[in-house]
This record gives sequence, structure tokens and C-alpha cells, in this order.
Amino acid sequence: MAAKGSVPVARYVTGAWHAPHVRFPLAVLLACALAACTAPATTVTRTKTVTAQPSPRSPNLTPAARRTALVTRVVDGDTAHVRYHGRDVTIRFIGVDTPETVAPGQPIECYGPEASAFTTKKLAGETVRLEFDVDRIDPYGRTLAYIWLGRTLFNETLVRDGFAMVATYPPDTRYVQRFQAAQGDARGDGRGLWGAC
Repeated sequence: MAAKGSVPVARYVTGAWHAPHVRFPLAVLLACALAACTAPATTVTRTKTVTAQPSPRSPNLTPAARRTALVTRVVDGDTAHVRYHGRDVTIRFIGVDTPETVAPGQPIECYGPEASAFTTKKLAGETVRLEFDVDRIDPYGRTLAYIWLGRTLFNETLVRDGFAMVATYPPDTRYVQRFQAAQGDARGDGRGLWGAC
């Protein structure tokens, strides 16, 4: 029977674990483990700075120089096909609307043939730079872009010379003020469709 105040030890607990030569090393090991858990950890990591290079296949990240395209065919005054990143892409010019010439079920509109002829003369076979705004694709699956011919914004040229009217569809409004100013000049001078229609 155990003495008053002492706890009896089950028989299976006694033995090697309670031997003095085992208890001391076990206590030291336990103390080290607890110290390791509470000690602040210091980690040294070597790093290397790497500059990310955009893929030529990711148009959202490519520099402006890689946004060049070859105009392969003009559809009408404000739409053309281009060769872009090895694919045929239909481009709808942002912010402008030329009179219709090829819309299914619609008659040819006043000054439409002149607008189509002007765009064909200026862009067919030319290398242009595409500039995108917020939306990339319109409801008809066409890619939306501003067309730069050298240092000239072709969308603005269409409006300034009276081949197109301003047609703004938010959120694609980057150049709307330029386009409106160009339209005011064209209308005031009776250029293009403003004098003919």
C-alpha cells in the first residue's frame, strides 16, 4: 500500500525510464526541445534579383514596339484586318464611326464609299501600331484599337478630314476630347461628310 501523500506508480511505468542514468539525459533533451520552441528563429536566405521579361505572346504586357501590325485588308472606313502576332485579327477603330458600306441589310450611306476608299489608300499594306484602351473586344468579336500610322493617330485623321463622326462608348474614352475638337473643326469647315451629306 502506498504511503499517505504518495502516488502509486503502475508496474508498467517502472523500469528503465525511471533509472537515474536515463532521467537526466531525457530531462536535458526535453529542456533543449522547449528552448528551441521558444527561441527566436533566424533564417538566412540568399536572393537573386531577376527582371521579368514579357512574353511576345502577351499583348497586355508587351512594349509598344511589339504592338505593330500589318494591315492586310480594309473592310470599310473604320474596320480593317491586320496580321498581329501571327494571326489575322479584325480591328474596329475606337472612338469613330464612318458611314456604312458593308453592313448586312443596310443601304450604303452618304460618304461611306469615300471613307472606305480613304482608309484603304492610307492603310492597306502599311505597318501600323495598335493602341488599346480599357475594352479589348467589342460585342461582335472585333479587337478595339487606336491606329497609329507613324506619329499620326489615324482615328483622329478620319474625324478631322470629315470621313467619320465621333462615336464614344465608355470606358474607351482616352482620346475623346481630341476627337471632339477635330470634329468641331471638320464640321465648321464643311469637310467631307459635313459638306456632302
